[in-house]
Amino acid sequence: MHEDQSQISAEIRSSKIWDRAAMEARVVRYADLRPCYNAFIDTRTPGSQAKENFTVIGPGVSENPDQYVHIAEPHGFNIGGARQPPNCVNSQHSHDTAEVFLVHTGQWRFDLGEDGTDAQVLIGPGDVISLPTKMFRGFTNVGDSVGYLFAVLGGDDPGKVLWAPKVFELAAEHGLVLLETGRLIDQTAGEAVPDDVAVMPTTTAAQIAALTRATAQMGEGLVWRQSTGQPNADIIGPVAPLNWPHDFTLDRLELSEHNQVTLDTIDRPTVVFVQSGHVQVAWQSDVLTLGPGDTITLPQTVTLSLTSPDRGVIYRVAGQA
Repeated sequence: MHEDQSQISAEIRSSKIWDRAAMEARVVRYADLRPCYNAFIDTRTPGSQAKENFTVIGPGVSENPDQYVHIAEPHGFNIGGARQPPNCVNSQHSHDTAEVFLVHTGQWRFDLGEDGTDAQVLIGPGDVISLPTKMFRGFTNVGDSVGYLFAVLGGDDPGKVLWAPKVFELAAEHGLVLLETGRLIDQTAGEAVPDDVAVMPTTTAAQIAALTRATAQMGEGLVWRQSTGQPNADIIGPVAPLNWPHDFTLDRLELSEHNQVTLDTIDRPTVVFVQSGHVQVAWQSDVLTLGPGDTITLPQTVTLSLTSPDRGVIYRVAGQA
């Protein structure tokens, strides 16, 4: 009986014909990313004006209703991105779900605490940092060129951002008002605060006291570093180095023409990000090539194989079983 069921399942998975257009629709290429320059309340804060926010899969936590979502299909987690020039800052904030960053390019400093002074962590390309829920964090590109962070947020609805009080003060000076619904109002663009929606109150001392405080010793424990030298590594998961609950797992795989990954059963939403090199995704009788910075969400109804002609490195996010 078990063998019969497996055979039927395999026939169902292979029954849909995935043409190139259908597969391309599941790809977000780095060159095609659509940025939002006013996604958050700190958009006009000095030092933060040039940051770009991306919602790659799912709505993320953007406060701009016009933010472009590349793939809206629910996955149980959200994929986003942040691109910032040197010295550009993402202000202190907290999340209700897990927030994980993979450094694609650039050198980054993560500052923990209301003022960013509780702990500081420096990470570079290939490194991963997992930031606990309900803890203030901010980050700055401290390198000498534009940097990009691939981001994962837990849950289909990761909720709203809790900002440090100073962020509200600076936003008010530049005509930005945040509503309780999470929507951003730009008064300098002629937008008015609606009468029927309350303004988000400034974060209180009691709210801050309820958050987790980081310590200098804690900071390094939030990081998995590529310098471990492992070509294939579990990074987030029950038996991985970053093993607290996340709503998803994350691993790193190094591919080659001889080191192929075959996926004939994908039982949960799975997203692949190309860190370096080129990756060939083969299915049925077709092949799609992905380059650095590209993202694909893999269909669960087709057998796939992943190879690379130039030792490509991928990071794979998978939902909970």
